[in-house]
Amino acid sequence: MVKEIERAGIPVVHVCTVVPISLTVGANRIVPAVAIPYPLGNPALEKADEKKLRRRLVEKALKALQTEVDQQTVFEH
Repeated sequence: MVKEIERAGIPVVHVCTVVPISLTVGANRIVPAVAIPYPLGNPALEKADEKKLRRRLVEKALKALQTEVDQQTVFEH
């Protein structure tokens, strides 16, 4: 689905917990997430720390969305 959306001219960021799967399906902009049950958070953290974690991941995804890429790119934490 990611590739089809990009083919239509809309940039996409794939936030994922298993990067090799994203690479296999051909996602161009990949942002690694935290863990499978909680991709954008960590309930073991204090509320304020989890909010910082979530914000950092969303900001990284937004930066990736604005980045021109010509090949698959993994935007590390």
